[in-house]
Amino acid sequence: MVGAIFNHRSWRNFQQWFNKLRLKPFLDYTAYQTTEEGLFRFIGGFESTDGRTLWIRSTKLTVPVAISGAQTYLFPMPKGEEVPESFYPEEEAPERIRWDRVSTLTEGARVFVGGLLRPLGNRMTFVSTKENPLLVIFYDGPERSLTNGVIRAGQHQSKYWNRFTPYGLTLGAFSLIIMAFSFLSRPAFRVTSIAAFIALFIPFYPFLPPGMIFTIVYRRLRRQAGVYRFCRDLVRLPLSYFFPGEKITKLPDGEYYGYVSCAALPADEETVPLLIPGEPLRKGRNWYVFGATDGEGAPQTEAAGDLADQGKLPGQPRDLFAPWGAIPGEPETLAKGYTLRGRLLETLSWFMLLVGLVVNIFFIGMIVLVGMAIFFLR
Repeated sequence: MVGAIFNHRSWRNFQQWFNKLRLKPFLDYTAYQTTEEGLFRFIGGFESTDGRTLWIRSTKLTVPVAISGAQTYLFPMPKGEEVPESFYPEEEAPERIRWDRVSTLTEGARVFVGGLLRPLGNRMTFVSTKENPLLVIFYDGPERSLTNGVIRAGQHQSKYWNRFTPYGLTLGAFSLIIMAFSFLSRPAFRVTSIAAFIALFIPFYPFLPPGMIFTIVYRRLRRQAGVYRFCRDLVRLPLSYFFPGEKITKLPDGEYYGYVSCAALPADEETVPLLIPGEPLRKGRNWYVFGATDGEGAPQTEAAGDLADQGKLPGQPRDLFAPWGAIPGEPETLAKGYTLRGRLLETLSWFMLLVGLVVNIFFIGMIVLVGMAIFFLR
């Protein structure tokens, strides 16, 4: 349980820091030559490493990255996929990796770097500090899918199987074995011995019949709860660019970014992608379309077709991390609804798991009691 808490907190901190970094400007040649110090993003291909410095190359710039203190992640993602067809595509789970594994990566592997750029030696270098830990992500796939991959990252992780789990299970099992055999020969504590023996196998109970049925339901409910958490974070992505009450803002590269509200979308699906695939528009709600604007603000109207004809629907931003697409309702209202549904399913899933444990403990307890009764009666 302690490991689960640390694991969950670690991934949430990672997601929050990535969301802050994606609002920072991209590092280009001009900024690299003129800046004295600042937070930047950079995308390029892995070139080489000498064990202390990682070299990343883009089309116009090669940037050194100081390895010390950096947080490094490996994100396998589907190739050629702008928007995932499902919330859990068939892919490996992302993982945090050690720097000694970086040298095994092939040259040209895609790398995202976010953090503090400052002079180090005679060159401007990405460095890690306590206030601004350096984030390095190796990934495979289009840049626009990286943000979705980060949001999904925590959902891929099994919170209850972590680096502390083997030690916790071993210590618990060893303690219960000592307890069971210490009191087995004392009739007054026979119930204690039986309880310790039954508790010894509790980690396996969810996978034994008949309680296994409840475990299957538990896993499906938790999976769906994870989808709702994913949707909650996804609909809130565009809001991070706006101050309260704003409808138009500027992206780090100076491009205008805003949204329009309309009752229907154009028939051509390629005109505006859906940020939440498969989510229908409920009665009484409007579509909110986020994207690049002309800076004057698109008018609010009931006819999305007219907007498309006038070229007023927001388009695809140049910034690879700025969301572009339609959300079926007011984002914050949807986020609250997804949060509530996710918590309800999470609670229900734990209830189902508990029921399965109680059922299996009852059956196994009966078997142990009958077996011990037969043994002592003989």
